Amino acid sequence: MNSEPLIIKKRGEDGHRVITVRIKEETLAELDRIAAETNYSRNELINLILSHGVKNIQVE
Repeated sequence: MNSEPLIIKKRGEDGHRVITVRIKEETLAELDRIAAETNYSRNELINLILSHGVKNIQVE
């Protein structure tokens, strides 16, 4: 029998934060369409898009 302890981190200590955002209904519909097409959750898809955006944005 394995005697290694089960380590459970407190919620919120995984480097993620829960936030609320307002987006247009059309944008949400497009996100849901893409999520269904790619089998990503809406949350995963938004994180992928935001991660790409912040790495590739140019501020003038």
